[in-house]
Amino acid sequence: MLVVEDLSLQVGNFALRDINFAVEKGDYFVVLGPSGVGKSVLLETIAGLLTPAAGKIFLRGRNITAERIQKRNMSIVYQDADLFPHLSVYDNIAYPLRSRGEKQADGKVTRAAEMAGIADKLGRKPGTLSGGEYQRVALARSLAADSDIFLLDEPLSSLDAKSKSELRALLRKLNRNGITMVHVTHDYEEAVSLASRIGIMENGALVHVAPPEEIFKHPKSEFIAHFVGIKNYFKGMVRSISGSDLKEFSSGGMNILCLTDVPEGDAFLMIRPDEISISYAVDTSSSRNKFKGAITDIIPAKLGLEVTVDVGVEMVVMISSDALKSLKFEVGKDVWISFKASSCRVYA
Repeated sequence: MLVVEDLSLQVGNFALRDINFAVEKGDYFVVLGPSGVGKSVLLETIAGLLTPAAGKIFLRGRNITAERIQKRNMSIVYQDADLFPHLSVYDNIAYPLRSRGEKQADGKVTRAAEMAGIADKLGRKPGTLSGGEYQRVALARSLAADSDIFLLDEPLSSLDAKSKSELRALLRKLNRNGITMVHVTHDYEEAVSLASRIGIMENGALVHVAPPEEIFKHPKSEFIAHFVGIKNYFKGMVRSISGSDLKEFSSGGMNILCLTDVPEGDAFLMIRPDEISISYAVDTSSSRNKFKGAITDIIPAKLGLEVTVDVGVEMVVMISSDALKSLKFEVGKDVWISFKASSCRVYA
């Protein structure tokens, strides 16, 4: 449906470089990256607000690279939706219909308001709405306009937790009803909760495009792993061990035994925090990797607590609140960590 080919653009000292991706009808495509990497610039170029220096944009097989924004049949919704403060909610939703000469807007406005959950707000002014209601009006305006694609620029970032949850549910519902979404955000949890595919941006380039599970299970780089919140991700070297089906991964002075078929050479290693054991005494189990270190941090997490242990490199272990209380782990104490060779996920 939407195809971006070799898109490049210079804005001051910032540049987009050779952006390539495709969005099928009904996809929920999330562009994920930290602030300043070019997510909004990319979205505005697709919308027609910025002109690329090179590359092409196709919509439904038609080259729209040089078309005016009014001809693209796309809607863009910003973090701070640009509603007209002097117009009612009804008139804000009806605005794109009237601007293209449609006289009978009632039916479309009412249906869009019902889909967005604001049918009871049509007589209000934007200044009287909550943040979540405000964004619903912007989405309803896009629905009324029958746009091919919704372009969403950090639409949830200024909302409170309850409103975010409600708006995510609405966006999922609209997408299930067939609306194609291209959504930019810096929040990886938001991306995972919404996306059918994710594109990771780094310094003006789209460096990895894949379904969410692949992004999180097989990150292509250390930048991606750290950005999406993956713990225990290390860059190092793999070498074979004579007479063994195990291989040795070396990083930061640590040698870790791994069960992997990755060939010798440069590689990345990931170990899930919940697959690492921690205790005051050396583990007597069959785990092949056992390291002594000192606790450097203990922080709450969504499920339990994350204990960071310096064993030459910092490794994060996930434990329950009950385990912390019973074992009395504290920052500065010496501990042992252990994990199986089969817990190592190695990527070349």
